[in-house]
Amino acid sequence: MSILEPNSLLSVPTGQLQISELPPSTVGVDSSPIFFSLVIPTYNEAGNIKAIIRILSTLLDESIPGEYELIVVDDDSPDGTWEVAQSLMLEYPQLRVMRRQDERGLSSAVIRGWQVARGDVLGVIDGDLQHPPHVLLRLLYAIQKGADLAVASRHVEGGGVSSWSFIRRFLSRGAQLLGLIILPNVLGRVSDPMSGYFIVRRNCIVNVTLNPVGYKVLLEVIGRGQVKQIAEVGYVFCERKEGESKVTWKQYLDYIHHLLRLRLSTGYIGRFSQNFPIGRFMRFGLVGLSGVFVDMAVLYLLSDPTTLGLPLTRSKILAGEIAIFNNFLWNDAWTFADVAMQQRSWRQRLKRFLKFNLICLAGLVLNVLVLNLVFNFIIHNRYIANLIAIAIATIWNFWVNLKLSWRVTQVK
Repeated sequence: MSILEPNSLLSVPTGQLQISELPPSTVGVDSSPIFFSLVIPTYNEAGNIKAIIRILSTLLDESIPGEYELIVVDDDSPDGTWEVAQSLMLEYPQLRVMRRQDERGLSSAVIRGWQVARGDVLGVIDGDLQHPPHVLLRLLYAIQKGADLAVASRHVEGGGVSSWSFIRRFLSRGAQLLGLIILPNVLGRVSDPMSGYFIVRRNCIVNVTLNPVGYKVLLEVIGRGQVKQIAEVGYVFCERKEGESKVTWKQYLDYIHHLLRLRLSTGYIGRFSQNFPIGRFMRFGLVGLSGVFVDMAVLYLLSDPTTLGLPLTRSKILAGEIAIFNNFLWNDAWTFADVAMQQRSWRQRLKRFLKFNLICLAGLVLNVLVLNLVFNFIIHNRYIANLIAIAIATIWNFWVNLKLSWRVTQVK
């Protein structure tokens, strides 16, 4: 294998993970600004790196010739990924390679790549071909149309996953739900906050000290950056053809650690500039109001001393479940009809109901706790206490269903 001189490799930046307005000048390297810099973080991707460089170069040569660079940042892979990438530099003049020997981690690799990048727009894509490269052109188009951040999402129309197991789907959605609870003003701004495929304008993260944990650098960009307008593009997450998956339980623990640290270190996170879906909220509220009448009526029939006289908690659980079924039917036919029309099969409808039910059952637990707290310690009136509990649970149900239910996540 023909290898270039060692000094053809990029120097690894040190110090804080902070992006400057312009990259530092490097002897023998063109540091003039360009439009787009795409970082490809790698570790043991020797079997994929040639293919992804070839595909990306072909796409970008056709769309923005001479106005881009590809930056491979490799964590000193035992399989010699950085050497393979370095050997491609003569064939692909827009390619630059960095070999990190003293640092590890995908998120820090992305930021180190951005620190030496010359682009006004910065991006990241996995080096294992699980992120379809052609989606990059749609992300760039969104930026050219005015977005500050363009995210490739598995959870908008045209998005999905190819063959994930139930366990992996469950863990992914559970992690997203946890994030919505801890950092609603960050994770609530995008449908796929765990995406590792996105591009952002440099000026949105200039002179901001980023402090990521694990894989999820997007959380740092949204939470600490000056991001106003966000665009999302659907993509299908593909199974890898070469190499081994790097997703382990440690990544999930790092994700939780990252959420908590971001929450504590920044206080009120994010600038919630996304237009609030007031029309959908009004419909959701009216449907919820119908559920209140169903809930109240059933609660009366079950718990009132003049009727069945069942215990309050048991009566509330039964009344709540009947109200949930009522609300699902109306929400599916009216509130989220635009999405439901794209998922008409009974199997898809059943999946929506199960997700809606799980979310609302969690809300029901919250409802029961609040009901008993208010009834036993504040207002000794079962109906006023129930109204207060319903109001609190409604906020939970709307927010989580807005982000996790009734959206297209499956494509052929």
